[in-house]
Amino acid sequence: MDVRLTAEQQLLRDAAAKLADDLGPAAVQDLADAKRITRLDKHIDTTGWRSLRSDGASGVEVAVVAEELARRLVDAPFLGPVLADDLARHIDADVGDVTFAVGEIAIDARGYRRALLLSGTTVLTAELDGIPAGADLTRTSTRIAGSPVAIGEVSVEAAGRWQALALVGTSADLIGDARGAHAVACDYAKVREQYGKQIGSYQAIAHLLAESLALIEGSVSVLRHAAWAVDELEPAQAIRAAQIAKVYCARATRTVCETAVQVHGGIGNTWDCLVHVYLRRALTSTELWPARWEEIDLGLS
Repeated sequence: MDVRLTAEQQLLRDAAAKLADDLGPAAVQDLADAKRITRLDKHIDTTGWRSLRSDGASGVEVAVVAEELARRLVDAPFLGPVLADDLARHIDADVGDVTFAVGEIAIDARGYRRALLLSGTTVLTAELDGIPAGADLTRTSTRIAGSPVAIGEVSVEAAGRWQALALVGTSADLIGDARGAHAVACDYAKVREQYGKQIGSYQAIAHLLAESLALIEGSVSVLRHAAWAVDELEPAQAIRAAQIAKVYCARATRTVCETAVQVHGGIGNTWDCLVHVYLRRALTSTELWPARWEEIDLGLS
């Protein structure tokens, strides 16, 4: 396999990065900026990225967009609608605008009243209660209301590839989250001074940031293989590759985000410091379709 992005995938990444840089929150206070959120939602709707899979996009392309949006904490629904779209294209039913639910919790639920669920190979739909839940400040979660109703069946292969895509999507979100937190920490290390020098000039800080970068680069390599595997390998192999990526990216991202908090010193533990928003998103993405080494039969610690 060639893990390099094609010219088209690079253009997609650049477009997602520009939108994220322009409209992603630059401070905690921006999360409550209604005008920014309105502009963001309008631009996301225009791109059509929420229907990437039904438009023929690969797992790599979904991962590219997810990573760039997470890098700038873009707080518009993406992963939930994309996973719902991927599932809906396999059933003969008009599901309308929906997001996706895991268990009793719908993710990326802002603006959505219904969600899809997958139980084995059965696709179900449920209404949402609309009451925000969860610790993630950038993605609204809410509970389902009532009992889900079955609306269709998918093949075992389609369900397996969907599971791999869900793991890859959350892994990409984790990597983007790590990249964003690392960038914030690096910027802070360049301007914060102690004893008349920038703190980034001290080895204690520089080594922490270098180790974080190494973790991010390793995560990217693991993710690229898993994203490619979604469409190119057998479902069981694709799921295994995605589980490996999820475990690796989750551990790496938590370390990177906690390092970013540490680099900020005391201010890193305050509400106004953006790094805690990255850490919150990392922890919630880790708990979405969690994977463990025991499930992958690899002797790694």
